[in-house]
Amino acid sequence: MTHGRWGVGDATRPGTHWVEFRPEGLYQHEPDSGGRLVPWSRIMNGIRITWGKHSGDTNNRGLYTLKGMVATRDGGWLHMTLRHPYEDHQLRFDQHARSYRAVDALRLESLLRQLTAEGTLPLLGDPEWVGRAAAALAGGKNRWITGRSLRQATTEALAAAGPGSP
Repeated sequence: MTHGRWGVGDATRPGTHWVEFRPEGLYQHEPDSGGRLVPWSRIMNGIRITWGKHSGDTNNRGLYTLKGMVATRDGGWLHMTLRHPYEDHQLRFDQHARSYRAVDALRLESLLRQLTAEGTLPLLGDPEWVGRAAAALAGGKNRWITGRSLRQATTEALAAAGPGSP
């Protein structure tokens, strides 16, 4: 969270790419640009996260150390399919100075997919709701990273965050 706003990427350094969660949608901040908005209503089929400098490297799920940290320093991409018109779309983010834990990145991706499936992505525009969900996701047990454990962590985070105001 930076200045009351939630997002993905490093919003603290000038000249970086990061994606902000706004009430109206995902907002791409980028150097030398006014940015661009992707409305929640256009996002379909979930959001996938990849790591690396180039968006075309869609198979790069990150490099993991023994401590479970995502080791790449190039930042990453949020990949999604948009409707009206249908198109594949990517939003870039630069990584914070500290590494992301692999389990946290995978839990975030699971949460984004679940919210998309339920049609409740606009909840990400509510900073208080995101704060509760993020605390529950980060505070979860560091169990084996399986599809089942990710779904369980997401279900627990959604329950902990409670109803929001999408």
